[in-house]
Amino acid sequence: MNNTYTRNGRQRVVVTGIGAVTPLGNDAASSWQALLAGKSGVTPITAFDASGLPTRIAANVKGFDAGKLMDPKEARRLSPFIHYAVAAAAEAVAGAGLDFATEDTSRAGAEIGSALGGTSVLEEQRLILENKGPRAINPTVVTAIIINSAACQIAIRYGIHGPVGSPVAACATGTVAIGEAFCRLAWGMADLMIAGGTESVMTPLAITAFARLGATSQKNDTPEQACAPFDKGRDGTVVGEGAAVMVLETLEHAVKRNAPILAEVMGYGLTCDAFHLVAPGPTGEMAARAMRQALDDGGVAPEELSWIVAHGTGTQLNDSCETKAIKLALGEAAARHVPATSVKGALGHMLGAAGAISAVTAVQAINAGVLAPTINYQTPDPECDLDYVPNVARAAAVNAVLTNAFGFGGQNACLVFRKWEA
Repeated sequence: MNNTYTRNGRQRVVVTGIGAVTPLGNDAASSWQALLAGKSGVTPITAFDASGLPTRIAANVKGFDAGKLMDPKEARRLSPFIHYAVAAAAEAVAGAGLDFATEDTSRAGAEIGSALGGTSVLEEQRLILENKGPRAINPTVVTAIIINSAACQIAIRYGIHGPVGSPVAACATGTVAIGEAFCRLAWGMADLMIAGGTESVMTPLAITAFARLGATSQKNDTPEQACAPFDKGRDGTVVGEGAAVMVLETLEHAVKRNAPILAEVMGYGLTCDAFHLVAPGPTGEMAARAMRQALDDGGVAPEELSWIVAHGTGTQLNDSCETKAIKLALGEAAARHVPATSVKGALGHMLGAAGAISAVTAVQAINAGVLAPTINYQTPDPECDLDYVPNVARAAAVNAVLTNAFGFGGQNACLVFRKWEA
């Protein structure tokens, strides 16, 4: 790879740090190791009485203490989705070796998205209002629930004065956040960006709402096997939570400060099915177009791909439509030679953070030379007939990776990462 700072008239962009808080671990490394081991973060719900709900399982974050990251009083004023984002960002910043005291912070930015924001606080405070009256309401409830609070909290923490945004694109949010950060860097609007997604919707209303949509698995008695992406017997996804964040920099900025370079961001694609608020477009055409956009944007040919981190929710429609879209995007022959993994069997569906954890997973695979498995895959489905890396991690030379994220409303977002070669 030619180590010039630009390609096709724009800045090259690299990943220099990653961080995560997931149902499998409170940092990126432990989450990755558990993912490779085929573990599941799905358990019975214990945070509230779920006995009367149609879905009584979830993939929740475990053993996380926001008080270790910030003043406990401040932590109580914020929502879990903000806590997780700040923790994942702190890990990514530390891994990137960033010292904001030496940075031009007007050239630093953040793109941290969430699908639903502080729904847990909103639901809690609504009950307090009903039972105890208005004077019992937390005076900081507004800033605890609005979606841009995660990005702004990170900006305050590091003194970031450049572009700060909070995209909302349902389950494609995390990918859109990273993609938009990539664009800002590629076109010279910033030198470094903290980007990713975060979510926490572990409340009775949220869990029930997803169940009423028919989106969640009803396998309450076998939580670890409940979410089975691409398997013929799949019956729905499992709601998850957490955050995933990465530090992106222009190659020039990263080289000048001798930063660790984990991967290069090659391309980004974004389309809309314009078909239905919940169901994916049945032809897969617009999802395929987003994949082709990302590949074309990065100058990566389908046959160069080593892996696809699929959206793979474990619902009947999503998985069959995504399989169809992958074939359309890559061509039937190429699609059958590229392994595709869904990590949602292990992590659940982290909603606004789902695309971001896929991106972090892609970078980890590039550096480790191993593909994470799709767990709970037992019975092949004729409509899902690709190589899904079933159940067991696989050693591989990982050069280029495509990540997919598809959200309610028909939002399709894709990224392509490539192994860094100086």
